[in-house]
Amino acid sequence: MASSLKRQAGKSHSPFRPKKPKITVPEYHLTPSRCDSSGESIWPASTDQILLARSRIEECAKSNKPTLILPDKDADGLSSGIILHHTLTTLGLSPSLTSVYFPLKGSTIHDESTREAISAHKPSYIFVLDQGSRKSPSLIPSPHKCLVIDHHFAEEGGFPEGADYVTAHDCPLVATSSLLTYHICLPLHPALAEMTSWLAALGTHGDLGGTLKWQPPFPDMASTFKKHPKKAINDAVALVNAPRRTATYDVESAWYTLLSASGPESILRDERLIAAKFEVSRETERCTHTPPKFSADATIAVLTISSAAQVHPVIATRWSGHLKSDKLEIVMCANEGYLPGMVNFSCRIAKSARAREGAEKVDIIKRLEGIAEDNKDLRERLGEGFARGHKEASGGIVGKEEWEKFKKLMGVGESGKKKAERTEKSGPKKATQANTLTNYFGRQDKGCV
Repeated sequence: MASSLKRQAGKSHSPFRPKKPKITVPEYHLTPSRCDSSGESIWPASTDQILLARSRIEECAKSNKPTLILPDKDADGLSSGIILHHTLTTLGLSPSLTSVYFPLKGSTIHDESTREAISAHKPSYIFVLDQGSRKSPSLIPSPHKCLVIDHHFAEEGGFPEGADYVTAHDCPLVATSSLLTYHICLPLHPALAEMTSWLAALGTHGDLGGTLKWQPPFPDMASTFKKHPKKAINDAVALVNAPRRTATYDVESAWYTLLSASGPESILRDERLIAAKFEVSRETERCTHTPPKFSADATIAVLTISSAAQVHPVIATRWSGHLKSDKLEIVMCANEGYLPGMVNFSCRIAKSARAREGAEKVDIIKRLEGIAEDNKDLRERLGEGFARGHKEASGGIVGKEEWEKFKKLMGVGESGKKKAERTEKSGPKKATQANTLTNYFGRQDKGCV
């Protein structure tokens, strides 16, 4: 007994330090909906747009003319494309007349090389899914009908010339592209419910996370999850997302695996997807411990990596949940090794900012555009690939020289005082980093992620 008391007396106790309160982000399904004049919720898109989309899909299926599907390369985009493919073929369109195309690594549907590739298919119908959009000339010069199905931010008239569209962006809570496509297609044939409901869940979990609560206005997926457990769907998301992140950019492997699958279980056994996931995991681990630097006003954290793999979105997402600060709003990961001569960057809203009560909602696109707006020459050089995507999850592709100038505008690695001094003088001065990592981690947060 005495020895026990002696041991306790010999212990050194650090002063009591209260834990920081746990960050709680509001549940996604609690986002207020937009209502019409009668008080009815407008979801997942306007009725006119949905009816137009259904009519176009039925028209295409009956036409038996060459049809090209242009889905994005992630789980949401691929699931959207597969749902549409199953719908068209179920309604009678010959599979031989249905093709898919993915822009080359680092390219978009608006690039000249992509337009030439699209033209080579000679499609009568084109469906663009989850690609994001902007105002542009018609995708191809030859006669065709184009329908855009999307949920990304787009400015007024921000679609290819002559294209029809249905967008979920203006009807919160914003549905994913796969969920929007599912909602459009479901009434068109009785067989589609069992065939495509798990794909809608997979794509939605890919964008919104595996812990999403399927509450109204989202559809009731209880029977789907009974047949295909959420764990299997979530595990399949990681595998489907992997090929497009690899250095070889093998998106077609994910597409054809998903196209032939009747559920997530067969995806979990696909050796090519498993190997791709391992490659991406290894590369993510190599790059993820890169220490961030902070903007002069401490609202933006920037991590700079170099990888031929598309791991910058994953790293931005990880760090956005890890860094904590009363000022931090945006976490940005810039990849200088993905494309020669270019910088690909991804931005996410910091979890602490999303949970901040009374604060104005962070709009990444607006914030990035605001930084560049005072330098018109630089903004023009940053191009159309700058600040695209969602307000909450944006990104871009810019030249390395332009990236360095943009970083200087943010004052990355400088204190606000030092940035002001540099702005007033003709020559830039190298400043010390005032915002250190210790300001951004709680006592319990040691290491990176």
